[in-house]
Amino acid sequence: MAKKALVTGILGQDGPYLAKLLLDKGYKVYGLMRRYSNPSFDNLDYLGITKQVEFVEGDMADESSLLHLIKAILPDEVYNLAAQSFVGGSWQQAKLTTEINSLGVLYMLNAVKLFSPTTRYYQASTSEMFGLGNDDGYQDENTNFHPRSPYGISKVYAYWMTVNFRESYGLFTANGILFNHESPLRGIQFVTRKITDGVARIKLGLADKLALGNLDARRDWGFAGDYVEAMHLMLQQDKGDDYVVGTGENHSVRDFAREAFKCVGISDFEKYIVIDARFKRPAEVPDLKAKATKINALGWKPKVTFPELVKMMVEADLKRLKK
Repeated sequence: MAKKALVTGILGQDGPYLAKLLLDKGYKVYGLMRRYSNPSFDNLDYLGITKQVEFVEGDMADESSLLHLIKAILPDEVYNLAAQSFVGGSWQQAKLTTEINSLGVLYMLNAVKLFSPTTRYYQASTSEMFGLGNDDGYQDENTNFHPRSPYGISKVYAYWMTVNFRESYGLFTANGILFNHESPLRGIQFVTRKITDGVARIKLGLADKLALGNLDARRDWGFAGDYVEAMHLMLQQDKGDDYVVGTGENHSVRDFAREAFKCVGISDFEKYIVIDARFKRPAEVPDLKAKATKINALGWKPKVTFPELVKMMVEADLKRLKK
């Protein structure tokens, strides 16, 4: 009998890549959806899997809907990818961010505990929890949290709630502390996609400037398609645990822009960039770099390099805009 997996955040970036991985492994995949008047299935269509997913209605802010779903499906695995995940936007929508990212996790864990305690639960944690991190030049599972945004704070709550349900009730729970991961499915509001879309527009003569905020922030960027493999791997272990997932190298926003412009044959890229104060955050996380020794020991390694990732995204935006 096929394993059953419930994936929240199915319409986002990671959800489609994870759903495809699970479908390829023979899972029955349920995708949690809020009631939209006009939902977009573009990301699932991009991977050609929309018709293979069974969609179920529910809302991370509505505990009763989650209780009903877990009781009805009794999933073998739950992957909670749902979040208000735009760090910049969390300053303007701090309450919404907290309700979905923090309380939603509590509601889902309660549903699992009450109706399906053998379900294995994955929580999408984030490197933004580290914030200022430490002085060692990297972050791992032992690094203290110092979040610098409502988003990061909400995720720290979710992280510890996931740990506590494991320690208090014996549930199989795992936190994947994923560093920045991107793809052609990344939302346009995120800086990486803003860059690749902007570069494609400049190349095609549809724009002449690219507005950005802090060019000096450094991030550990990988490919989302690689990172969902780490999510699945965590839930196949003998016991639940918490894992940092990243490439072990980082680059500045300026580096990302340079590489993107390089993909379209533009070397003097800085003349196309304008700094817009609207895109600067009240408190910035300056430098994130993963030390992913623990997940590496399970056999996971990133496959797509930084230049390959940027090229993939630029080419996808060029193709989209040419249509």
